Amino acid sequence: MLMMVTTTAPPTTSLLHRHPLLRLSPFTSHHCRRHLPRSISVTASASASKEPVLRSFHEKRALKIIAGLQNFDRSVVASVVTAADKGGATHVDIACDPDLVNLAVSLTSLPVCVSSVDPEEFPAAVEAGAQMVEIGNYDSFYETGRLFSPEEIIKLTKETKKILPSITLSVTVPHTLSLPDQVMLAELLEQEGVDIIQTEGGKYSSPSKPGVLGLIEKATPTLASAYSISRAVKIPVMCSSGLSAVTAPMALTAGASGVGIGSAVNRLNDLIAMIAEVRSIADSLGLTTTHPTEDVRTVRT
Repeated sequence: MLMMVTTTAPPTTSLLHRHPLLRLSPFTSHHCRRHLPRSISVTASASASKEPVLRSFHEKRALKIIAGLQNFDRSVVASVVTAADKGGATHVDIACDPDLVNLAVSLTSLPVCVSSVDPEEFPAAVEAGAQMVEIGNYDSFYETGRLFSPEEIIKLTKETKKILPSITLSVTVPHTLSLPDQVMLAELLEQEGVDIIQTEGGKYSSPSKPGVLGLIEKATPTLASAYSISRAVKIPVMCSSGLSAVTAPMALTAGASGVGIGSAVNRLNDLIAMIAEVRSIADSLGLTTTHPTEDVRTVRT
């Protein structure tokens, strides 16, 4: 249950009474205590139109392959990016690091998204060529017991919009919130000007049944979030976490405009296997892809 306390921070227009999350105490981590730079002017190329990035979401066929927010292994990231490119994905999501962005854009023409929970990290990655930023992919933090509250996410969103007002912004709604609170947070994020809401389902969900039944069981939390949130907001919803070729089409049926795939690809140890997995999911979504060539591009690390 969310604790209600009075805050001196100014409320967001008329949503205060509609959304009690706005009355929560402000987040005070080191990320938000630091003095943020003044609004940063990025180059015209970095501030490119959102339309090419959002097109596949508007067409309800987006497929984003996620390397991991704290995955800075160049070899692994290069393999994930290559698999996304060759397997028929529409976007790739990597850690927020300019060097990794440079690597990614040298390997693919797909829009590159960078993930972080520190808004100050985004501008350098955008300058390097990232076309989309994501506040989310919290899985690695959950391992240490670190959770993200609604008020913290709202504050991070405001800071990101202040620093990069023109960049495509995606924000993940934590699965640790109750479903009604997830919907409430999604509505607030839409009001803040977020372009995409991403759902998650819990990294450690353990299906009780094997095979197809287990795959469906594992995806149930994120599918439920996508269904509920997509009916509450008008912006695209990306269903992520615990999805497979079996359940990815269910996400679109539930109301999502795209799916995000992480561990199903990034935990594989073989590039060809990665490409095959991405292709399997792309095929399940009906994406038009070309068959990978025999000579998969050699990746420099």
